[in-house]
Amino acid sequence: MSLASLPPLRDSLAAHGLVANKGFGQHFLLDLNITRKIARLAEVGDGDLVIEVGPGPGGLTRALLETGAKVIAIEMDPRFAPLLHDLSAAGGDFQLILGDALKADETEIVRGRQAHLVSNLPYNVGTALLIKWLTGPWTPASLTLMFQKEVADRIVAAPGGDAYGRLAVLAQALTEAKLVMDVPARAFTPPPKVDSAVVRLTPLANRPHPARLDALQRITAAAFNQRRKMLRSSLKVMGGEALVLEAGLDPQARAETISMAGFFALADAWLAQRS
Repeated sequence: MSLASLPPLRDSLAAHGLVANKGFGQHFLLDLNITRKIARLAEVGDGDLVIEVGPGPGGLTRALLETGAKVIAIEMDPRFAPLLHDLSAAGGDFQLILGDALKADETEIVRGRQAHLVSNLPYNVGTALLIKWLTGPWTPASLTLMFQKEVADRIVAAPGGDAYGRLAVLAQALTEAKLVMDVPARAFTPPPKVDSAVVRLTPLANRPHPARLDALQRITAAAFNQRRKMLRSSLKVMGGEALVLEAGLDPQARAETISMAGFFALADAWLAQRS
């Protein structure tokens, strides 16, 4: 058996009696034209190591394996194990880990190897997973991830709009983030109530020092927790007006108007006042 000889995904799902579990935020992407495009956008190929979260029936997994990549999939729903193991039987370089990706130790999984993240993320944990990968101890070579369109827009948002928030600051402080593909709801089985989009994130070469990154996370959490308030109020517990002035910013400004550089200035000022 080869990957090309595998039955269509709909047939495989039917043969195993599998349907989407709403509790896990499952929506199956069965169109191989779309999954192959995502694999191309991920720019992975022969011998590359890929971590995929939430493979479900394996539509994106098949497309990744077709490139010659080695895929380690993390799946929380054990119902898909027999279907996914068919990929190994068909000659794909594939490993399945059953468990919660939020609790996974990617450093232990990759064991010093460079790895890419490519996933159609479950809607209910997508943001939490992204924050984990952005700020945690392990840095992937690249991240090509599908989110709800609203979340994707928040990741790539510029200052000044409602979509701009903590997620945009952290993502753009650590990566070059681009929205590379829109995916309509009708492409999924069952169709979700919202459209999706794929974001490509490339980690920046100059990653902030851990202490600076921790300060940035604290500052953005405080500022955007009360985003309609002026910075002198939302950051009161961290130094308030004096901190904002030390960073060279307007204490009457609101978080949604502050650039990434401005938030780094606030983080640096907060670290300086604590030293």
